Amino acid sequence: MVQIISPSSQEIGPLFTLDLSSIRLTPAQFEHLCRDNRDLRLELTSNGELIVMPPTGSKTGLRNFNLNRQFGIWVEKDGTGVAFDSSTGFTLPDGAILSPDASWIRRERWDALTEEEREGFAPLCPDFVIELRSGGNALKPLQEKMQEYIRNGTQLAWLIDPLERRVYIYRMGEEVELLSDSATVSADPILRGFVLQLAELW
Repeated sequence: MVQIISPSSQEIGPLFTLDLSSIRLTPAQFEHLCRDNRDLRLELTSNGELIVMPPTGSKTGLRNFNLNRQFGIWVEKDGTGVAFDSSTGFTLPDGAILSPDASWIRRERWDALTEEEREGFAPLCPDFVIELRSGGNALKPLQEKMQEYIRNGTQLAWLIDPLERRVYIYRMGEEVELLSDSATVSADPILRGFVLQLAELW
């Protein structure tokens, strides 16, 4: 099955979902596929579907930069964990290999990995993830993706929707919280002191 989500004027191209469940790509095969297609951002779901994402549009790229700049400043000052950008894949406990737009792992968890595990798609789920909705992305698949992060061990996850000026906050064992047209969003107590200024993303 091939699902094509039609592009809007804000997108570079369509997003494809390929059903490869009958083939069941191994993590090594998926890694080779990513290396052979460096211009695409690829994810592998726990059901064996391959999600193919083209480069983002300019406005989404600017939002991603502003997001990661703010986040990076906090990470450097705090020092209790390590952060990653949208090009980083993680192998979740359920077998999915996903790439959040931004993510953070407690330093002791990162330090416990072998050098080989760090070089590949690290076999763990980040403690904190952020997904930023772009122009043509449907909201429901992103919400399902956030729930998958939580099921796999993420303690805090933000789905930021600049189109509607909303932030969906996911916490392990709690109901989803919705912020509408807020100026900031706080990651306390999981990431103490990190407050994202949302004006730069709207």
